[in-house]
Amino acid sequence: MKFLALKDVSLSLLQQKVKICFNSISRNKSYSAMRIEIDGMSKLLTEICIMEKRETIGWIDLLRILACFLVVFSHCCDPFTAQFDTNRANFLTAVFSGSLVRPCVPLFVMMTGVLLFPVRMDMIAFYKKRIGRIIIPLIFWSMLLPILFFVYLNYIHPATQNMAITGDYTWRGMGTKLYTFIFNFNFDTTPLWYLYMLIGIYFIIPILNSWLEGAKKREIQVFLGIWVISLVIPYLKMLAPLLGYTGNYGNMGLFGVCDWNVYGTFYYVSGFIGYIILAYYLVKYPLAWSWKRTLGITIPLFGIGYLITSLGFLLTQKYFPGNYANLEIVWYFAGINVFMMTFPVFVIIQKLNIRSSVLLSRIASLTFGIYLCHFVFVQIAYDIWESSLPAILRIVGMACSVFIISALIVWGMKRWSYTRRLVC
Repeated sequence: MKFLALKDVSLSLLQQKVKICFNSISRNKSYSAMRIEIDGMSKLLTEICIMEKRETIGWIDLLRILACFLVVFSHCCDPFTAQFDTNRANFLTAVFSGSLVRPCVPLFVMMTGVLLFPVRMDMIAFYKKRIGRIIIPLIFWSMLLPILFFVYLNYIHPATQNMAITGDYTWRGMGTKLYTFIFNFNFDTTPLWYLYMLIGIYFIIPILNSWLEGAKKREIQVFLGIWVISLVIPYLKMLAPLLGYTGNYGNMGLFGVCDWNVYGTFYYVSGFIGYIILAYYLVKYPLAWSWKRTLGITIPLFGIGYLITSLGFLLTQKYFPGNYANLEIVWYFAGINVFMMTFPVFVIIQKLNIRSSVLLSRIASLTFGIYLCHFVFVQIAYDIWESSLPAILRIVGMACSVFIISALIVWGMKRWSYTRRLVC
C-alpha cells in the first residue's frame, strides 16, 4: 500500500547537498572535495528519478487498485460466509468467492516492499514520516466507524439481517469502542488491523534495508526459502494432534512455543516480512521467464493454492465445527496456500508492464482511503441489495458499489485540506 513518496525527503537531502557544495566552493576547498559532493548529488538525483518513476509505473498502480478491490470484495463475502448452514448455498458461494481473493492483503504488503525500498533517510526520520502519517487516520477512523455503525444499526436499519455483525451497539458499547482502539481494533474497525500490523512492518523496514543493501542474491533466496517453510507451520499445528502430539501443559504450540514463550523457531522469519522481501527481490531481480513459462508455472500454482484454500475451508468447517480459529488458518494471509495464489498475481501483473496513465494513477491514489472507509458501506450494501438475487450477483454488486462510493468519498476528502490527511 502506498502511503507517501520518498521523493520529498530526497529533495530535502538534495538541497542540503547543494548547500554543502556551495559552502565547499566558498571555503576554497579542493577540486577533489567538490567532486565528491557533486558525485553525491548525482547519485541522489538518480535515486529520486528512480523513485519518481517507480511511483508512476502502470503495473504498480494497477496492482494497488486490484488489491484494494479484492479487499472490498472479500469483506462483501463475509455476510454470506457467516450464514454457514443457515443458508448453505449462500455460504458455499461466499467460501468459493472469498477464497479466490485471499491474495488481497499480501499484494498490499508487497506494494510496501516495492515502494519503500531503498530507504534513504535515518531511522528516526523514517519512523516520524511513515508512522506519523498512519497515526492520525488510525485514530480518526477508529472513532468514526463505531459512530457510523451505531447510527446505522440503531436509527437507520436496526432490523438488519446481516449475520456477520457482532458487538454491542448500545451507547455504552459505542463509548467503550471510542477509546479501546488504543489496545486493538473491534468489529466496526476490522480493516484497521492492517494499520496496527503495518506500524510493526515500518519498525523493521530500516533494519531490513541495511541488510538488503549488502545482501547477495543467494542470501535473499535462502531467507525466502526459510520463510516459505514457516508458511506451513499453521497446518503442522492442525495435524500434530492427529499424530499423537499433546502439547506442553495444555499449550499446543510448536517448536518452542509454550505458555511462557510465544517466540518459536520461525517467529522472527515468518509473517508479512517475507512478502516485503519477496517484492523487493522480484523488482531487483525480475524473473526472466517467457510468457509461456510464466503462465505454465503461475496458473497451476494459483489453481492449486485456490483449491487448498476453498476446499480446505470446507473440510475444516466439517471436521472442526464451530472452531473459528481453525477456519481462519486456511485463510491465513501468511499461509502457504495464499502465498501460492499471491505470487502468480504479482508476477503476471509485473510482467504485463502496463504503461502509466493519469486515470490509473488517480484511482491508485485513492486506495488507502478506500481501504479505511469502505467497511461500513459493506454492511449497508448488504441490506440494500435485493436478497432475492443470487448470492454471487449480490456480492459482485456490493463490491462494485462500495468501491465506487468509497472512492468518491475519498476523492472529496482529498480535495479539502482539512480532511486530506485522513485518507492519504
